Amino acid sequence: MAKRIIYPLYQLGNPQIRVFRTNYFLTLVRPGVPQMEDTVQFRIPMEMTRLELKDYLENIYNVPVATIRTRIQYGSNRQRDHKNRRIKKPDYKVAYVQLGAGQTFQFPDLYPERPETIEPGSLEDIQKKFMEDEMQRQKDDPKRSGVPSWFGL
Repeated sequence: MAKRIIYPLYQLGNPQIRVFRTNYFLTLVRPGVPQMEDTVQFRIPMEMTRLELKDYLENIYNVPVATIRTRIQYGSNRQRDHKNRRIKKPDYKVAYVQLGAGQTFQFPDLYPERPETIEPGSLEDIQKKFMEDEMQRQKDDPKRSGVPSWFGL
């Protein structure tokens, strides 16, 4: 039989025993247009307010927040289903968080460009040579002067 834990009632001055998790999920979004270095863009739930977002970032992540601007992005309804009825994408709220003085944010480079180093005799090297040969073989013949290859003479 499981033992029930009964928490005492919280009174002002007592330490809080339980930890409460938030009901919100934030999504860090790479901005479509370049923004200032101290501005971070989030996609937040429609019910979340600016004050809740500020408390969330400052108390959970210890991020100093100067100002927050929000806007509502309406979902498009251009798509249609198989019965030619419109399909509406859900609306969402976008928050632009300006960090405190001296704070900057650089979006992480998740997929850095790697220099191509192909070892001779490897599978990639063989594939690359094969593709070059195929491209050379499929080039138009300069003697045919624009006549398609399917038109045999």
